[in-house]
Amino acid sequence: MCRFQVLGPADPVFAVAGEDVVLPCYLKPNISAEDLEVRWFREDFLAPVHLYVDRKNNFEKQSKPYWGRTAVFKEELKTGNISLKLLKVRGSDDGPYKCYVQMKDPQYDDDHSIQLSVEAVGTEPVISMEGYREGGIGLLCESKGWHPEPELIWLDSEGHSLPAGSTETLRDSMDLFTVRRSVVVQEGDTNRFTCRVLQQQINQEKETEFHIPAEMFHRAHAWRVAFSVLLPLTALTLIGLAVLIHRQVKLLRKRGLLSRQLMDVTLDPDTAHPNLILSEDGKEVRHGDIRQKLPDTPKRFDPVVSVLGKEGFSSGRFYYEVQVGEKTEWTVGVAKESINRKGKITLSPGNGYWTIWLRNGTEYRALAGPDLPLPLREKPRTVGVYVDYEGGQVSFYNVEARSHIYSYYTGYTFTEDLYPYFSPSLSKNGTNSAPLIISPVKHIG
Repeated sequence: MCRFQVLGPADPVFAVAGEDVVLPCYLKPNISAEDLEVRWFREDFLAPVHLYVDRKNNFEKQSKPYWGRTAVFKEELKTGNISLKLLKVRGSDDGPYKCYVQMKDPQYDDDHSIQLSVEAVGTEPVISMEGYREGGIGLLCESKGWHPEPELIWLDSEGHSLPAGSTETLRDSMDLFTVRRSVVVQEGDTNRFTCRVLQQQINQEKETEFHIPAEMFHRAHAWRVAFSVLLPLTALTLIGLAVLIHRQVKLLRKRGLLSRQLMDVTLDPDTAHPNLILSEDGKEVRHGDIRQKLPDTPKRFDPVVSVLGKEGFSSGRFYYEVQVGEKTEWTVGVAKESINRKGKITLSPGNGYWTIWLRNGTEYRALAGPDLPLPLREKPRTVGVYVDYEGGQVSFYNVEARSHIYSYYTGYTFTEDLYPYFSPSLSKNGTNSAPLIISPVKHIG
């Protein structure tokens, strides 16, 4: 009787998610496996990862999760190589495999177990502000694309763990882990908070630091006072409600949160791409299908459909709002005066742009170079843009939801004039023809 052994590695085989891996297995002695049954399976013998039946029957089979993703090396079966190639490894591929070989005449079989360990290093944590909660500000941290599942913790400025809510764990199309965890933070000495993601099995750690301006905590207190008054008064007329809001604004100003000076952002027609149509008051911009005959000056954007605000800022803190409504594409933010406005433009802080955009109706990104996806729970209809010139900060907010979208922290004071930046994007045959509408700027401090 011809006997053989099925052999393979005793240690786990490591694989990177998304790449291919070979699970080594071979016969000893190196007899041909062309006329044998070679079955790779996991827990269920009858649900093979890959089944090869002798060359006479010329039969191969895979169970559903592995369709099109597995193969044996047919040319090397004659030398006893029965290794399995697994394509585009997923998180769910992690675990034990069994390499089983059967001879029918004479009857004989043997097998060997192999452990596959799938590894994936996820994204940098993304922090978003969920609004005012329980006397503080709610923050949500999310990191995607991990395997094995990582641990997510919140830390204060001194590195102490913060009591956080329960962790939400999801799986993506590659069966990799997305982890989310929220925390409610209170005002402190620095207002800097860190979200750290740890995966000790693969010795990986990533973290993101987040700074909340003190003004946001002051506003949290002021709005709690306002809503404690406003919410019971749903039967008031609009006139009465307007009076209460006016009083609340006066309260904010009295506390030093808003200055008495209000400044409006108006669009600068000398910078507008020839296809952009500006309203007479300089508050609205939309894309038109007909290119206007305008002088091609160094100030004018072309071919990027963009426009700047007429007023620049070189000190202090300022805030403005842009109504984006139901548009499917737009870009808003601020830009340095010295930016390139001709030819192909890459929006990034390195090129003097601090912006966010929407594409395809649902894809929000911070154009941080490289771009960062923004996991927004609510679609903003009005975007608030806040700039701290000396602090080197540009932040974006969902005005209706009173929630944070994204912040840039440069680590230095800006050194040249900054201008509000707008792009309504192309009209897309009328599906994105609505204008961007600029609200008044509130100059803060």
